[in-house]
Amino acid sequence: MSHLQSLVGTAWAEAVGWTLLHSLWQGAVAAVVLTMLMLVSKSSRVRYTAGCLAMLGLLCAFGITLLRLAPHGSQQRMKLDPILAPAWKEAVATKTEMWTPSLAALAPWLPPFWIGGMMIFYLRFAAGIFSLSRLRKRGVCSAPAIWQRKLAALQTQLRLAPPVVLLESSLADVPMLIGHFKPLILMPVGLLAGLPAAQIEAILLHELAHIRRHDYLLNAVQNMLDGFLFYNPAVWWISHVIRSEREKCCDDFVVAISGNAQEYARALTALEEIRWSGREPAVAAKGGSLMKRVRRLLYPSTPSVAWTPVLATCALFLAAAVTVGAWQNEPPRSKVMKSCPPGSYSATDSGAFQHWLNQDVFYIIDDAEREAFQKLKNNDERACFIYEFWERRNPNPGSSKNKFKEEHYRRIEYANKHFAASVPGWQTDRGHMYIVYGPPDEIDSHTDGKPHPYQTWGYRHIEGGGGDLSFFMFVDRTGHGDYHLAPSSGH
Repeated sequence: MSHLQSLVGTAWAEAVGWTLLHSLWQGAVAAVVLTMLMLVSKSSRVRYTAGCLAMLGLLCAFGITLLRLAPHGSQQRMKLDPILAPAWKEAVATKTEMWTPSLAALAPWLPPFWIGGMMIFYLRFAAGIFSLSRLRKRGVCSAPAIWQRKLAALQTQLRLAPPVVLLESSLADVPMLIGHFKPLILMPVGLLAGLPAAQIEAILLHELAHIRRHDYLLNAVQNMLDGFLFYNPAVWWISHVIRSEREKCCDDFVVAISGNAQEYARALTALEEIRWSGREPAVAAKGGSLMKRVRRLLYPSTPSVAWTPVLATCALFLAAAVTVGAWQNEPPRSKVMKSCPPGSYSATDSGAFQHWLNQDVFYIIDDAEREAFQKLKNNDERACFIYEFWERRNPNPGSSKNKFKEEHYRRIEYANKHFAASVPGWQTDRGHMYIVYGPPDEIDSHTDGKPHPYQTWGYRHIEGGGGDLSFFMFVDRTGHGDYHLAPSSGH
């Protein structure tokens, strides 16, 4: 549990969590726009392109949002250094405030579950790829020579460069296309002999249309995006639209080549009779609702978009608006101001407050406190915040003498006096370690170390350090007292 807490306690966890929440309303907007376009256009090609753009737009929106919310500057330096900046500080552990449920509290916990969901989805996808490799090799036999020649003629007619293999399979229940660089069309055993030649030709044209459009590769990319955005209901619907319109595009292609919509509709009807929904590992002629596709071929003027998705996406949009509104709320006032006595902090200059934030408490202030402090409007509020900041860490709350505060400033003074090099002592790795953890229990110094002088600091116990004994090595690579933490230190 401590590892999970260390993860969710980082600024990156909060940024990713808020990005996940924001993607919900972004998905709702994309779904509404796509729905409106589908109401206007009846072209499957236009709808398919719009669906793909909507999916790519959501991915881009995710990346842009994450970049905007990503920690920068001092926050990034603290959070990306797991050794020098522990997520759970001993001082902060003395807080007595009650945790209250809110989106701000929920956001950092979302990334672990998102990552877990992606792993499950991609494992399922990998299992599907493995099953495809089995379909290529098991239970297959060569198709009759007449249909192989017919397939080659259709390829020549469509100017398809990659050679396409046609096999009959005892494991396939409907015609399907497998592979992009080495495309393979699988036909159920008996189908080539059981359907009229015109219908078989139409089915082959459908699969060749997928090859010509690179649908197998695009479908694989779509599956990856589905896994990445699996938590977003809008993505489910957009992905369904893409798959449905993809099949309709191929249907239109077949009708344009063959010129016989009725015969192709009969072929789809025959496929519906043998349809089995237990497996759909590849691009196949059965994709989407076959009966809806048949109805569309025979009655092209019939509207194909209902109002249900419109109402659903609008409802999702309203829910997402509530999410955005909640995000705009300020942090709990309990972390900003309570009551503080007059003169609790003597500084009246704004620069002094920034010095306090960016130097005095650089290593011990948490992200929520930093964000709350930066949102304060005047120096009175800032002074009161600082008073409460130290009071929360006071071993004897209410007493005039705060031993934690005194010890903290003593450590800063010591670091500046003994560890200064090219930068002030508090900014060095040794100063950072000393301020956060205090004096080491033992120091092994080698001023004539080979190839560089070095020091080894030993701590018998570090909160969140992962062990009862921790050693940290600092190496002076310049020979001028500028010691830096060795990357392998920490255990």
